[in-house]
Amino acid sequence: MAAGLLLLPLLLPLLPPPGRGQGFGQTRFVCTSVPLDGDMCAAAALGTGSAEELKSTVLQLRETVLQQKETIMNQKETIRELTAKLGRCESQSVIEPPPGDGKGRKPSVSKNTMGDLSRTPAAETLSQLGQTLQSLKTRLENLEQFSRMNSSSQTNNLKDILQSKIDDLEKQVLSRVNSLEEGKFNPRNESEERGKIESTLTSLHQRISDLEKGQKDNRPPDRFQLTFPLRTNYMYAKVKKSLPEMYAFSVCMWIKSSASPGMGTPFSYAVPGQANELVLIEWGNNPMEILINDKVAKLPFVINDGKWHHICVTWTTRDGVWEAYQDGTQTGNGENLAPYHPIKPQGVLVLGQEQDTLGGGFDATQAFVGELAHFNVWDRKLSPGEVYSLATCSTKAQAGNVIAWAEANIDIYGGATKWTFEACRQLN
Repeated sequence: MAAGLLLLPLLLPLLPPPGRGQGFGQTRFVCTSVPLDGDMCAAAALGTGSAEELKSTVLQLRETVLQQKETIMNQKETIRELTAKLGRCESQSVIEPPPGDGKGRKPSVSKNTMGDLSRTPAAETLSQLGQTLQSLKTRLENLEQFSRMNSSSQTNNLKDILQSKIDDLEKQVLSRVNSLEEGKFNPRNESEERGKIESTLTSLHQRISDLEKGQKDNRPPDRFQLTFPLRTNYMYAKVKKSLPEMYAFSVCMWIKSSASPGMGTPFSYAVPGQANELVLIEWGNNPMEILINDKVAKLPFVINDGKWHHICVTWTTRDGVWEAYQDGTQTGNGENLAPYHPIKPQGVLVLGQEQDTLGGGFDATQAFVGELAHFNVWDRKLSPGEVYSLATCSTKAQAGNVIAWAEANIDIYGGATKWTFEACRQLN
């Protein structure tokens, strides 16, 4: 474009002060683009107008910045308040791993979190305490039945003492609930109170376990069940014996759970190089699945109702044919589940947790919550009649020829408990 650049000096002030020479120290220059044939005086007036508009715009921007600064300060104060509230909540909670995307598919990062607790809100922590108390009360009821049959005054006295302590604990938990609802809690006091409650629970658990040991000599070695009252990554049982190489198998057990969402992992078998060699899992809102060498089949079980159910899964490597039984009746079948892949030997068999590494790498979100008994494994496919005998507690039912359910074959860790299995007694 044909244009010239006109420099219009605006003298401020127009007349220099007396005694001073006129110089550029008192002069500002405003550069305005003017066409070659344009009116320079008009351009000078335009430059002056533009300066006024610019000054007005700067003032508006300054006012806007001040308003935004005030808004930011208010938001910072809100953030500080929310952070303080979050801190109080976190002081009563523990870390929970982020949910995965539905199993068969584990979280993208596998890590061994043994010994860590899962972070849950304060209300869920109270719920877990309530579940623990209920578990202890149920065990005391069993002890009460045992004491009636054996009429031991010492057992009765201990039972009364423990019942009194449980009642006191329930009052403490109720007090915590009321404090949380009314917002009248202090993080330091809550931490101290929680420590007292957990210490008392540990003491109760130990004393009840000591009492239960006295019952072992009075029951058959297979008449016991495992209880996993909380969803943790440290509570589990380990089968002392590994599995051999198998070209077919049947896995059967009694199971009871009402956990939601998903009851977790009743058992997992990992071998070197393959953590999902053989896994039974119900994770999140997915149906229960059987995994063999990381291949998945969905099982049509409906058992998450808090009642005892007997389940069996059979499989053969030829064509990967599988069958699922619930309470003695076949409920599903399929094929192409890891065909021609034998179950590998020399692995680790865990009850109650899903393994991300050989014998570890447990994830609390995949932990089993409930009760489990009569976990048996065979290296062949059971017939429908054999499965029915197991589900009806028939005297004809046979124990697994690979893994037989017996107390001597199981080690328990992290607070999982053993006590007398009653499902078959109820059926009979």
